[in-house]
Amino acid sequence: MSWRADILTLFPDMFPGPLGFSLAGRALERGIWSCEAHNLRQHGLGRHRAVDDTPFGGGAGMVMRADVLGTALSALPALDGRPVVYPTPRGKRMSHEDAERLSSGPGVVVLCGRFEGVDERVLEKHDIEQLCMGDVVLSGGEIPALTLLDACVRLLPGVMGSDVSGQDESFAEGLLEYPQYTKPAVWDGRDVPDILLSGNHGAIARWRHEQSIAVTKARRPDLWDAYLARQQVH
Repeated sequence: MSWRADILTLFPDMFPGPLGFSLAGRALERGIWSCEAHNLRQHGLGRHRAVDDTPFGGGAGMVMRADVLGTALSALPALDGRPVVYPTPRGKRMSHEDAERLSSGPGVVVLCGRFEGVDERVLEKHDIEQLCMGDVVLSGGEIPALTLLDACVRLLPGVMGSDVSGQDESFAEGLLEYPQYTKPAVWDGRDVPDILLSGNHGAIARWRHEQSIAVTKARRPDLWDAYLARQQVH
C-alpha cells in the first residue's frame, strides 16, 4: 500500500505542485505515494460557501469555522491510523525526527489554514497535531504543507537513488551538513580543499565531521547544544 496524503485546502490546484517533479514526482508516478487535495469550499455554508467568520471576542481578520472543518474531516476516506497535521506558527517546530516518524506510517492528512487560523475546538476534538515550519508567518498552510510532504516523501523507500543518500544530510545525525564541492577543482581562483582530493576516505570522513561541527556551532548553537546533550546521554 502506498503512502497516502490527503490535503484539506481552499486552493486544491496548488497540489501536488512542485511535488509533481523530480524525485517526488517520479515516486508519485510509480505509486510509491499518492496525493489528493480536497476543496474546503465544498463544505462551506450558504450561497457563497463561507468557511470562516469573525472571531468571538473581537479582533482583526477571520477564523475558519469548526463546523465546516469538522464536516470536511468526516468526509475524508478512512484515516487508517494516519495523523491529521495542521501547519501553524503556534505549533511545535518540525524536525527531521518528525519527518521520519510521519514517513514511517501509512501517510498523513494535512489541514491548511487561512486567515487568522482555525477554531480551536476542531483541533481539540480531532486531536490534530500542530507543527511549525519555521519562525515566520505565511499567508496560508499550503506552502508549509508542501514542505512537510516533501520532507516525508523523500524518505520513503525507493524515492532517493540510494538508501544511504539521507544519512549525511543536515539534521540526520543532529548536525548540519558539511560543505560540498564538485568539478572544476579550481574555480575563480578558489581551490577544492586538498583533503577531498587525497583519496584517504578515513581522513575525509574526519574532515567532514569536523566541518559539520564547525558549521553547526556557528550557525545553529541550539542544535549544537542538543547534540552535546545527546552525546552525554549515550
